[in-house]
This record gives sequence, structure tokens and C-alpha cells, in this order.
Amino acid sequence: MKRVRIAELAWPVYAQRVEAGAPVLIPVGALEQHGPHMSMNPDVLLPTAIAERVAERIGGLVAPAIAYGYKSQQKSGGGNHMPGTTSLDGLTVTSIIRDVLKELARHGVRKAVLVNGHYENSAFITEGVDLALRELRWDGIHDFRCIILSYWDFIGQQTIDEIYQGDFPGWAVEHGGVLETALMLHLHPDLVDMSLVQDHRPAEFPPYDFFPIKPEWTPPSGCLSSAKRATAAHGQLILDVCVQGISAALATAFD
Repeated sequence: MKRVRIAELAWPVYAQRVEAGAPVLIPVGALEQHGPHMSMNPDVLLPTAIAERVAERIGGLVAPAIAYGYKSQQKSGGGNHMPGTTSLDGLTVTSIIRDVLKELARHGVRKAVLVNGHYENSAFITEGVDLALRELRWDGIHDFRCIILSYWDFIGQQTIDEIYQGDFPGWAVEHGGVLETALMLHLHPDLVDMSLVQDHRPAEFPPYDFFPIKPEWTPPSGCLSSAKRATAAHGQLILDVCVQGISAALATAFD
């Protein structure tokens, strides 16, 4: 099987793959606490694992992950006040996305896929893509195309029902919960300790954001819902669903 990680290729091999039209997938994550039971890098490891499996299916390449992301928000990531969470300003995220895409275009890449693993990144990825496309047009490049996706959007209701058995708390409070923990149990079990899971009710927030944040709104664990029911089998199911769904979408999305 061909290597898909750009960083592991010699430049002539990379150039040949690009010339042949290989799409490039770019995982975009964050360094963010995910509770006492799990490492702080799921937002990087999970989109990277999915991107690599998709690339193997569609003849693509995977760029090194962008390992830092936009500031953790209290109602989706526990908040940027938590120890270990190390974030970038939105302008920085936007600039990194713009610059990486422009460099890929300079290499000859014409199809790029941003695989997001950190909810808070979304708007800044979009801005980075928009700026890159605008500046590439200034340079006379009009055929560069880009797709932005978040892997969890490919998890359908059937999978949700099978895993949560009617107790799905909603994506907004899934931070450090069943989804990410299950995927990590399947892909990186050495980075998860289920004995440290704190079983508590999903976090409840008022229908507004408050700044500066009130730390007491975030559960002491840093998680927004319990990961107690997570299993490696659930993780394999989620991974398979995401890889199949994204591969199928990308097979025709650039047509």
C-alpha cells in the first residue's frame, strides 16, 4: 500500500502524486483538555486517523496535522481556562490555514480537504480557505478547490441510537464524552484510563455566553458529559461510519 503521509515521502514521490491529481487532506485539531481519563490530543489524533484511512481509499495524501486550534469555548470544550488547553487567536488559525493552502497550491495541488476535529475551529478554517482562494486568484490560479468537513457530521441517527440507546446528550456537550473516548479506546487505548472517568449528568448552560467566563459553569472534570458507556467496539463503529461516509462523499464531491 502506498504511503499517504506527505511528511514521510521524498519530494520527487510527492511531486509525482500531486501531478497525478491526488487530493490532500489536512487534519485540523487542537491541544485541549479532555477530562481526567484521556490525553489532550484527541482533536488531532482522531481527524488524522480518519484522514489517513480515507486517503488510502481515494488515492489521496495527508498533510501533517495542524495541532493547535482556536480557543476552547465553555459550552463546547469546557473553556480556555482549563490547564493544558493551549490555544491560538482566531487570526492565527486563519493565517495558518491560508498559508498552508497557498503552499499546497504552489506545489501543484488542486484539491484540498480540511478535516476538522475541533468544533471551535470551524469559522476560522472557512476564513482561511476564503482568503487563500482570493489570493490564489490574484496569482492567476483559478482551479484550486477545497472542501471543509467535520468528521462527526457523518455519524447518522442509526449509529447514534445504537451507541447511546436513546440518551444522546447532543453534540454540543459531547466534549470528552462517549464519542471521543470510544474512538480513542479503539485507536489509542494507551491514552485512555476508563477508571478515571467521572460519571455525571450532561452540563447545563444558560442560553447565552458570558465573558469573562464563570469557571463554575464547567463540570470539575472538564468533560461536558459522561464517557462511562464508551467502548472500543463503539469506537470502531464510529470510525468505520466516518471513513465510509467521507470516502463516498469525496469520491464525487470534486466532480
